[in-house]
Amino acid sequence: MSTPRHVTICIVGFHNQDEISRCVAALADLTYPMFDVVVCENGGRWSWEKLRAALPEKLPGGQGVECICAPGNLGYAGGANLAMRSRPESDAWWIVNPDTVPERDALSALVERLSRGDCHMVGSVLYDRRGQVQAYGGYWRFWLGRPVSLGMGAGISDPVDAAAVESRMNYVLGASMLVDRTFLEKVGLMRDDYFLYCEEVEWGLRARKLGLRLGFAPGSRVLHDQGSTTGSADALHRRPRLPIYMDERNKLHVVRDISSWRFPIAAVATFLLLTLRYAARGAWLQWQYAVSGWWAGMRGERGVPPVLL
Repeated sequence: MSTPRHVTICIVGFHNQDEISRCVAALADLTYPMFDVVVCENGGRWSWEKLRAALPEKLPGGQGVECICAPGNLGYAGGANLAMRSRPESDAWWIVNPDTVPERDALSALVERLSRGDCHMVGSVLYDRRGQVQAYGGYWRFWLGRPVSLGMGAGISDPVDAAAVESRMNYVLGASMLVDRTFLEKVGLMRDDYFLYCEEVEWGLRARKLGLRLGFAPGSRVLHDQGSTTGSADALHRRPRLPIYMDERNKLHVVRDISSWRFPIAAVATFLLLTLRYAARGAWLQWQYAVSGWWAGMRGERGVPPVLL
């Protein structure tokens, strides 16, 4: 594959204008110039109007910035899908979380890795404000229904073996994912019935199941204030219901959708693991949230969760 010429950067928002403004300001400094930005606001017309007033129509380099008002809360996958569908003429689409600050070479490194032609989805180094790596990539453990964030806890300046990461990873973290036209043609869009959490896990695993390779660009570094929008970064005993509920619900869907024959064992394992996790910290209210999400996954509940209805 030749180097993609034009990339559309897709951001999903929900009442978080300040975060998005900070992210877009960082995009203005990118060394790769051939892109535009589409922000899908899931929070209704009032939030969309506020966001549109806060963002420039063009960045200093001439790149366009468009705000789309979703026809309701579509969830993260639904909002990202709408943003991608709005630019069918693009060569590639870079989905970034609103709570990220990409470094100047983040997109250039992703495009360079993609242009080698042996993969069609590429991820970045995600790190926190302490300079610690959150993930290079993800590895999904089907029998346990749980993810492993590869590289977690490493220093941002530590050497990394990109080939070793690529050999183990089977999904790309959703805070920074570059996909090309071939990927969308063969794999399709994200499943918007996940609504929130694990949609990128299923996307990557689906691609792998179809024989597509996933790439990792160690030169693409993205600061990520993980969970600042949903509250999932709070201490376990203070974590709100929504992120816990959705996380446990959708972990079961990943197993069901990609490797259904493992589902009976994974269902038992996820219940035992969530109980150990919350009980060990005395977070019994959060344990109830987790069990209700697990039970929703067992029942096959999809789409907008009842906690938002």
